[in-house]
Amino acid sequence: MKEMCYVIPKQNHNEKDLREILDNNPQIRFVSLGGVDLIGHETEAKIPVKLFLEDLDQFLVGIAVQTDGSSVYLPRIASLDNAKIDMKADIDVNWFVDYNYDNIHEESGRPTGMLKIPCFLLHEGIPVDSRHILKNALEFFEDSIERMIKDDSEFAKSHGIDPEQLKRVHVTAATELEFWVRSPNDPRDIEELTTSQELNEQYWAKTRGSVRTALETSLELMGKYGMEPEMGHKEVGGVKARLQHDGSFSGIMEQLEIDWKYSNAMQAGDNELFVKTIIKEAFRRNGMDVTFLAKPIPGVAGSGEHTHIGVAAELKDGKRVNLFYPQRKDHFMSPIGYASLMGILKNYEIMNPFITSSNEAFKRLKKGFEAPICIVTSLGRTVEIPSRNRTILIGLIRDSNNPMATRFELRAPNPHTNTFLCMATMLMAMEDGISHVFKNKRDEDSLLSELSKRPEDKGLYLETGRAYRSENNVFDDYTDDERDRFFGKVPSTVYENLMSFKNYPEKLQVLKKGGVFRDTIIESYEAAALNKWRTEIEHRIIPDMIKEICGFKALHDPANASDLDISNWLAIRDLRLELMKDSLNKTSLFTLLKEALDRENLQLASELQKTIYQKMDNLRMLYTHYKRNLLDI
Repeated sequence: MKEMCYVIPKQNHNEKDLREILDNNPQIRFVSLGGVDLIGHETEAKIPVKLFLEDLDQFLVGIAVQTDGSSVYLPRIASLDNAKIDMKADIDVNWFVDYNYDNIHEESGRPTGMLKIPCFLLHEGIPVDSRHILKNALEFFEDSIERMIKDDSEFAKSHGIDPEQLKRVHVTAATELEFWVRSPNDPRDIEELTTSQELNEQYWAKTRGSVRTALETSLELMGKYGMEPEMGHKEVGGVKARLQHDGSFSGIMEQLEIDWKYSNAMQAGDNELFVKTIIKEAFRRNGMDVTFLAKPIPGVAGSGEHTHIGVAAELKDGKRVNLFYPQRKDHFMSPIGYASLMGILKNYEIMNPFITSSNEAFKRLKKGFEAPICIVTSLGRTVEIPSRNRTILIGLIRDSNNPMATRFELRAPNPHTNTFLCMATMLMAMEDGISHVFKNKRDEDSLLSELSKRPEDKGLYLETGRAYRSENNVFDDYTDDERDRFFGKVPSTVYENLMSFKNYPEKLQVLKKGGVFRDTIIESYEAAALNKWRTEIEHRIIPDMIKEICGFKALHDPANASDLDISNWLAIRDLRLELMKDSLNKTSLFTLLKEALDRENLQLASELQKTIYQKMDNLRMLYTHYKRNLLDI
């Protein structure tokens, strides 16, 4: 097992090395080309190794493999009458070997392997996939920053950057992945979960039994694939498993997090996709389900996937300099750092549709669950004490003893966020802010002052009527009205979020710079996200809510019930009827929502969705209080 090949780095993507590696690893029986469409789905086109080797020279020079458009979701691009999609191998990133430990290769006695090759998707010769959008964004960003530095050497030198020593600008990135694991068909009580969460009983607690085994297996495998795992631990959600007589555990319901070392942005996106495969398989082999849903359990902490990004300059002498790190000790960041952060904050309305793109994602972004609910940052109360404010959208991570650690942490993404598009939008917004700083030759003092401005203050770059920084608890230290006035009213449904493309046309131009987000890409993404939103509501969310409502049954004995029991049940009954029961005189909210979707009245459907969610929360709370007061159940 020690001699098995787990990863083929880009320096080995040549005919000689590949043939030698595959000859020495006969257990690698298949090759899979994997592209990522705009909605985040990864393709898998499995090819026998023999055929791959026969056409190896064509793969390496970029001659594409053809497939039909049914394998990807690209509305308004790959239509039924023009569905052919070409898949072109990406030779500049690591290729991983995905092993099937349930299928042992007889000749070698090793698990059967499939070489996963990330690829680009092309329609009529034009790239249309998420990976290529990030590739274009990286090239645009890095070239743009290099050009600014070299074109204005005097301004660059005043901030500690010597253009003559600059070799290349690099973007580094990483993600933190949270997820839930559970024993199949062994649910735990919601009240038990919420109580454990309030008491922080599971946070960083010791893992035991099969959970420990699967977590350790995941971390060990990540190491074999060169991902350099840094930490795996329990998150805030979950309850203690039940110990069985044979020493095993049942009733497993735990939230975990795995972190790994940063890489270049393209590799970070590929690493995240493969880490999910590693985790799913490791826990499956130990008898557990894994879900990467943003909010799998109502009223309990959801799962995030915080995205970290930094920018460094590679110098001709081989050294690297963090372009966010301050030259002045009285500042949090360099001008490029301030500019990048301000660019994200100013343009977040048109970034958000690519980051929070599902019904599940909006369930997570609720007050009190350590998930961001408005567009605001935190730097720290003083330069000497780094901020760890967990209530803001994007934070500054820094370590005075390690200048290269200075970076941003975007807290809004979740495990189903398309990381490639998330990072692409971050880069485009950062470039917009940096362009402003170079054009106006702004220094640290003016940038920090504007970033810290009051809503009524006018900014040169940031908008009047908005504040962008808070060192306070955004959940508790502001009223709902104050948050909306200070930091802007944020969308609460997928539809409202996608309307930002129409509501902020001037900001949308930021994404279109350099041809990175073309009109056809934005239109296709919007159509895909809207269709997913509508389909989930009609065929998943409403049916699941109906099942839940039908489970809210009368439990009291009329002969022994108190007046409070009866009052509680009548309130529950009325809400059940309002939500799902039609009559000749009244239409239920579920039916009204379906009718709005059928009529293409998406704004009304969005409003009805918000109303239904609020009433479902009230219904769950009422039923919990109702059960608590009963003695005979």
